[in-house]
Amino acid sequence: MAGERLEHKVASGVAWSFSEKLLSMVVQMVVSIVVARMVAPADFGVMAIMTFFTSVSLAIVDSGFSQTLIRKSSPTDEEYRSVLTFNVVVAVVLYALLVAISPLVARLYDAPIIADIAPVLFLVLPINSLCVVQTVMYTREFRFALLSKIVFAASLISGVVAVVMAIMGCGIWALVAQRLLMMGIKAIAFWMLRRWRTSARPTMRSLREMAPFSLRLLATDLIASIYNNVAQLFIGKMHTTSTLGYYSQAQKLKDLPVTSTVQAVQGVTFPALAQIKDDDEKFAEGYLRIVRMLGFVVFPVMLMFVAIAPDMFMLLLGEKWMPTVPYFEILALSGLLYPIAIVSYNILKTKSDGRVILRLEVVKRVIMTAILCYTIPRSVEAVAWGMTAMAVVEFLLNSSAAMRYVRATWGRLLGALTPSFLLAAVMFGVLYIGSPYLLGMHIVLRLAIDILAGAAIYIALAWLLKLRALREGFDLIKGMINR
Repeated sequence: MAGERLEHKVASGVAWSFSEKLLSMVVQMVVSIVVARMVAPADFGVMAIMTFFTSVSLAIVDSGFSQTLIRKSSPTDEEYRSVLTFNVVVAVVLYALLVAISPLVARLYDAPIIADIAPVLFLVLPINSLCVVQTVMYTREFRFALLSKIVFAASLISGVVAVVMAIMGCGIWALVAQRLLMMGIKAIAFWMLRRWRTSARPTMRSLREMAPFSLRLLATDLIASIYNNVAQLFIGKMHTTSTLGYYSQAQKLKDLPVTSTVQAVQGVTFPALAQIKDDDEKFAEGYLRIVRMLGFVVFPVMLMFVAIAPDMFMLLLGEKWMPTVPYFEILALSGLLYPIAIVSYNILKTKSDGRVILRLEVVKRVIMTAILCYTIPRSVEAVAWGMTAMAVVEFLLNSSAAMRYVRATWGRLLGALTPSFLLAAVMFGVLYIGSPYLLGMHIVLRLAIDILAGAAIYIALAWLLKLRALREGFDLIKGMINR
């Protein structure tokens, strides 16, 4: 019975989380399209530079303690209070430091606006620190319906404000307002809906007990945050902020479907897998099922994006953003394997003590350093190909490490992924071969035909070949509707 209750919680959590991610993705895509038409590519380049500092700082603020609290059997109020206090103190210190160095960064990139927006944009750090503990509590309780509603409301309100500000000619401040409002609305909603109070005092003892695992996660998250964004710093310095804007927009649009899917599944499955980590067979089957479902969804979506990229950018963003297309087509390929690599990383967080994660991260970043050193001096397209190559490396390394903790083999893993990939490749091939015959049509009609034909081909082949992932997807949807 306990297993069935957990399965129901996971199914319900995935449903709510995926619905929120899907709706939020649609909202963000609409907002991105409208704002991109109003804001200069150089402003997006400046925001990409600032993203490096915020991403790294947010990893430091959390320091891996939130994942440790989720992983623990029953965290105490003292531990919650200790983590909250730590988050707030570190966030305030980092905020002051980043604001202090912002004039130096502005001079380095010859972008004075950086010094102007820094005191406002970096407020996301102390605001975010107020959300961490509540997020952990809701996650542990599988209250994903509430989390999803809050996140979607924050996305919608901040997106509408950004659009209005962009139309009014506020430029980069529309992007700043969107990020700040998104975090602020979440923080206010969390504290209004959960007025968490405790007489427990923060203690260093609680932090020290959680530190071994937490600090290993901090090291890996910090390294990942730096390397995921460091290319943007060099592109902005060695090329132009406009070129960086094109690259960052390609990366952002590529990330929307990939990140939304990964977060929807990962946010629910990490606490769920943590509860069944001692049942090896059930754990392995859960891992393979997640991987199979991710591949079934992500493979056709990313290859579809590659096939329709030129028409999609011309219709939605206009001629101004067409230099983004080559970067987007390349980066979309990296989205094929990245979600699978993240699921394997989740396995390591659940089953290992953190040491293997840190060692693995060091190996990956040594490889990443070599790739960046080779690609950055050459061209932005070379950087994009480097990111795609790194996604393959990360998939291979993470999956190999995960095999040590899961009763699964490369044969079972590839068996779960290969059918969906082959069908997606067939779909892409048909669209690629057929595209010259549609050139005389209106761009809207051309896009509609490509999308509908691609989806029909993929689903029809999956149905004819009785793909297991399709059957599992239908069963999951029927079960969620019934509940």
